[in-house]
Amino acid sequence: MPPAAPLVYMERLELIRNVCRDEALRNLSHTAVSKFVLDRIFVCDKHKILFCQTPKVGNTQWKKVLIVLNGAFPSIEEIPENVVHDHEKNGLPRLSSFSKVGIEKRLKTYFKFFIVRDPFERLISAFKDKFVHNPRFEPWYRHEIAPGIIRKYRKNRTETRGIQFEDFVRYLGDPNHRWLDLQFGDHIIHWVTYVELCAPCEIKYSVIGHHETLEEDAPYILREAGIDHLVSYPTIPPGITVYNRTKVQRYFLGISKRDIRRLYARFEGDFKLFGYQKPDFLLN
Repeated sequence: MPPAAPLVYMERLELIRNVCRDEALRNLSHTAVSKFVLDRIFVCDKHKILFCQTPKVGNTQWKKVLIVLNGAFPSIEEIPENVVHDHEKNGLPRLSSFSKVGIEKRLKTYFKFFIVRDPFERLISAFKDKFVHNPRFEPWYRHEIAPGIIRKYRKNRTETRGIQFEDFVRYLGDPNHRWLDLQFGDHIIHWVTYVELCAPCEIKYSVIGHHETLEEDAPYILREAGIDHLVSYPTIPPGITVYNRTKVQRYFLGISKRDIRRLYARFEGDFKLFGYQKPDFLLN
């Protein structure tokens, strides 16, 4: 890798610092470092690493890397799938499980990172994974969460189909979405903003990885964290992380400009903080 490579990572952090200082975006970029945020951050004390989980951005693989580093399993291949997300069995403590002093010490001194991807593409991925295919068999998304969204947000009341992407977009773009969020509990982690998950203006992260450039970013993160000699990130199938504008257009087809604009208004902080282009092809 050329020596100039770290520049892109420095620029990402610089962009976050600048956007965090922008008063006009304050409401979209700042959040409290609450228990909700501390619950998202996984701890590897042995190597002094904190990883903030941003679902639908290839996080399962990073969790596996940390599980191996913590010594619960000898290699990534040997971790059973059902253990990765079972927080009783995987030996991955959350930052919220430590004392106030322990939390502050780790936030100050540990290597901290998380991964982002284009915000709208992440929402499409969350929708497909939770409401359409649901490979993990979590019936509550379809049977409890979807009907709640449909009841409140479906435009055409006579339409009896299961949840559509449009219903999901209208829910997420509603300035009063919190009312439903409270009922849905922690399941909202799959679609709330990166700001709400990881508090990037409050916590000074060491590296931000981008899903779109994960092939370069993953090895860089392992090197920077000083663990590249111990683990490697599982092979990334080619083409899987590339931004797919056609897919985004297809999903948003037929959704009103007003609803898309409201959705963008909610996720604008994520677009700006992480340098993703405003999807003007959807908004105009």
